[in-house]
Amino acid sequence: MNWMIYEIDFPEKAADLTFNLFNKFFLNRSYNLFLHSMKYLSSLNHFFWKYRFRLILGILFIILSNYFRILSPQLTGYVVNTVVQKVDDASSAVKGSAKRDYDFIVYKIISALEKKSFAEKFLWCGFTLLVMAIISGIFMFLMRQTIIVMSRLIEYDQKNQIFEHYQQLDTGFYKTHSTGDLMNRISEDVSRVRMYVGPAIMYFINLAVVMGFSIFFMLKASPKLTLVALSPLPILAGTIYIVNTIIHKKSERIQVLLSNLTTNAQESYSGIRVIKSFIQEKAMLGFFAQNSEDYKKNSLSLAKTEAIYFPSMALMIGISTLITIMVGALDVVKDPAHHSVGTIAEFVMYIQLLTFPVSAIGWTASMTQRAAASQKRINEFLQTTSDILQPASALKPALDKSIVLNDIDFTYPHTGIQAIKNFTLQINPGEKIAIIGKTGSGKTTIAQLLLRMYDVNRGSILYDGIPITQIDTSYLRSNISYVPQDIFLFSETIENNIAFAVDKAAQAEIVQATEQANIASEIEKFPEGYKTMIGERGVTLSGGQKQRISIARALIKNPSFVIFDDCLSAVDARTEKKVLNNLNIYLKDKTAIIITHRIFSLFDFDKIIVLDEGKIVEQGHHISLLQQNGYYAEMYARQQKQEHG
Repeated sequence: MNWMIYEIDFPEKAADLTFNLFNKFFLNRSYNLFLHSMKYLSSLNHFFWKYRFRLILGILFIILSNYFRILSPQLTGYVVNTVVQKVDDASSAVKGSAKRDYDFIVYKIISALEKKSFAEKFLWCGFTLLVMAIISGIFMFLMRQTIIVMSRLIEYDQKNQIFEHYQQLDTGFYKTHSTGDLMNRISEDVSRVRMYVGPAIMYFINLAVVMGFSIFFMLKASPKLTLVALSPLPILAGTIYIVNTIIHKKSERIQVLLSNLTTNAQESYSGIRVIKSFIQEKAMLGFFAQNSEDYKKNSLSLAKTEAIYFPSMALMIGISTLITIMVGALDVVKDPAHHSVGTIAEFVMYIQLLTFPVSAIGWTASMTQRAAASQKRINEFLQTTSDILQPASALKPALDKSIVLNDIDFTYPHTGIQAIKNFTLQINPGEKIAIIGKTGSGKTTIAQLLLRMYDVNRGSILYDGIPITQIDTSYLRSNISYVPQDIFLFSETIENNIAFAVDKAAQAEIVQATEQANIASEIEKFPEGYKTMIGERGVTLSGGQKQRISIARALIKNPSFVIFDDCLSAVDARTEKKVLNNLNIYLKDKTAIIITHRIFSLFDFDKIIVLDEGKIVEQGHHISLLQQNGYYAEMYARQQKQEHG
């Protein structure tokens, strides 16, 4: 019976058609998608340069590992042909295959085995294959120890880079970005980028090396079978492209939802006392459940999309194997002098070797797309510059002289609210200034401007005649003690919270600061004293205790200029009096600004500034302001009435 299929060149035509479609519809789009991803991931190149020796070694180990793996199919093909020869000594298939252009190492092994018996050949080939597998495994271990370890080092560096940049950004940035989003970008986004600089890079290089070795040796063995075996792979690549285009869009959406979820959780934990006091646990759970549901739906949708790839891969690899066996078998039957069963076995092994690298295309592309989406989010913050710029030639003047706020205006950029209008004030060395006003009058804004948390829109702030914009910002803040209105304590020991303001603090200095803040006796009553751990944001302490610990933290710096921003609002009148008496002694030779909504009649201020809607409405001494019978006198009368019933 004549086999008409011998006269049909369908495999070659099918392969040519497949590759033409692959080039026309897939390569251009893949190239564009690749460029889009690399636009964001290129910012990681300096990390690759930093760890270039690890990367080069990793690539070398990948090449060596796959080189010893790729020799196995050739040796296995020789073993199969040897078995066939044993079954039928008259078979010409082996004679043709003996002239194969093997790899140098395989050729040397086969040459050494030619004169040995069948059993010896079989035994030595098995032993050689085992040795090759062990050598390949050793290089694979070294490959992971270089590239994966490199990715961990890059992750470490990138987290430090982002954290350092976060600390350089101005106060306005933190008022417009949620803490949860900041945390998500430095944790989840960096982790996804690590998957690109580690596993994705490793598997991509591994894919290139395996395909290079496999195709090279496959073409040497049989160009025809090579085309047939690889013909389904471009279709698989097209499927991967479509899937990963969808994955990229869904990954960006998931990262945004994860940021929202993190923010929701962080705010709930921080505000747990408020939630409980208003019995809003159920409502907050509802908000979290809704955000969690959105994240779950999008994550499941992404998982379903990614799942399309694996059955597609299995199908294409299976088709490739079947076609290769069919065409190879027909060639052996038709022309046994030039084709061998061993070649078929060799090609089946090549296809199996290509299975994991090709399957990793989808995984690698997915990791790359996710990393690109995450790096885009990271770059948004890394490319954000602070509005408070360090001067090129920063000055470090003595800050113990006059301070002048000259006709300044300031409007908050994120709200458009004008907080300060035509404000002029001169503070002489050693003066004690009180800034008084109702909530929202601009008192805290003055403190923020003096610390250069913001820059004024008009006018100037001068320290000893030098504009604040020409002074080294870190130097300025290190020489000013500031007690903010919004007290923040770290989840640390009491002594570490107090010593936070200085590089090193002796225990005697810590105790002295707490005595001046009138909190020492209460700390000593705690079971662990100054070693007592306080909860997040000082949750285990009362409001008054937190304020006085914050005051102690400011006093331990012992600077020439001190700013207290409504720092006694949570203490009782008796404690307030003791603290003020201590401060009166501590501030004797220092310049101080005390911002408050209350009037401290027992404190001898050199000047009292009364603010209303960002403007100075009154200023003078306590007695003179009372005599004016204006805004200050009205505040004082109201306060006296509240205190005395």
